[in-house]
Amino acid sequence: MKLLTNFEVFLAISVLKVAVVLVITLSAVAYTVLLERKVAGRMQNRWGPSRTGPFGLLQPLADGIKLFLKEDLMPLAVERPLFILAPVIALTCALVSIAVVPFGGVTRVYGVDLFEIANVNIGLLVILGITSMGVYGIALSGWSSNNKYSLLGSLRATAQMISYELALGLSLVGVVLRAGSLNLRAIVDSQSAHGMRSWNVFGGLQALGFLIYLIAAYAETNRTPFDLPEAESELTAGYHTEYSSMKFAMFFMSEYANMITVSCVATLLFFGGASSPFGHLIPSFGGGVVEAVLPVLWFVAKVFAFLFLYIWVRWTLPRFRYDQLMGFGWKFLLPLAMINIVFTSFVLAMRG
Repeated sequence: MKLLTNFEVFLAISVLKVAVVLVITLSAVAYTVLLERKVAGRMQNRWGPSRTGPFGLLQPLADGIKLFLKEDLMPLAVERPLFILAPVIALTCALVSIAVVPFGGVTRVYGVDLFEIANVNIGLLVILGITSMGVYGIALSGWSSNNKYSLLGSLRATAQMISYELALGLSLVGVVLRAGSLNLRAIVDSQSAHGMRSWNVFGGLQALGFLIYLIAAYAETNRTPFDLPEAESELTAGYHTEYSSMKFAMFFMSEYANMITVSCVATLLFFGGASSPFGHLIPSFGGGVVEAVLPVLWFVAKVFAFLFLYIWVRWTLPRFRYDQLMGFGWKFLLPLAMINIVFTSFVLAMRG
């Protein structure tokens, strides 16, 4: 019997890891939709989905089957290749960025880190670059639809995303200055020594940076109160008006996948990633399995808290007018982000 070489084992584990992370992420996307509907129901004193499966747990499966079986309508005047490519770009960019997220501690099997697909030295730049490319999916969907309402919706979305990307990127500079690295694992390690006291949002003096990041992230993902690209006040759906069936579902999935990515980045950069809020005060117990799994549970709990905050804000705040939205980004968030950079640089220089 032929023994597998080290490279073949490495390749097999890597492929299996990618498949598992993809399945978990897509399942999380589906059940984040269910979470939003259930939380919204509770806030409005109703049940939300409760009939499909126990407690409505099979509702995401029913929604997926419905969207898959719906007739895929395509207007005759659309630019067909780009019309098809746009939702693919949007969903792909939303999912690929998960590849550089370390969602656990360092646990190696045959030299492969089980809880991170790719440990890249510039992991933060990879996430920012890939998610920025998602704007092409939105812009192309509106332009290729040959519909003036879709085009206007995509133009608004593009302008909004580009504007708030500046504030979002600058809000993270303070974190990079403090960690001295763009590697996400190194940024997490710089916050893990003393638990919550070491987290950037508390001990790292990045509370302002976190606030800017959070607000800009809502605008980046087109969520209330910044959901102008697809506001119902138009009586259309904005850039995806002409889409149906699974093409529409891909835009819908990309929004929730981006929510998960934003929550992961906030957890990594400001709340210590997979590190414990108690630091090293609690001794290890239960052997290697518990020590490997516990950081993953901390990471999932923090991401879940951010997703709940996303939903809470959506069902609490009214939306901005578009001129208010753009003015808020350029005249308020951008100067605040630059002030945060100057303040962080000054504090680090004085400590140095």
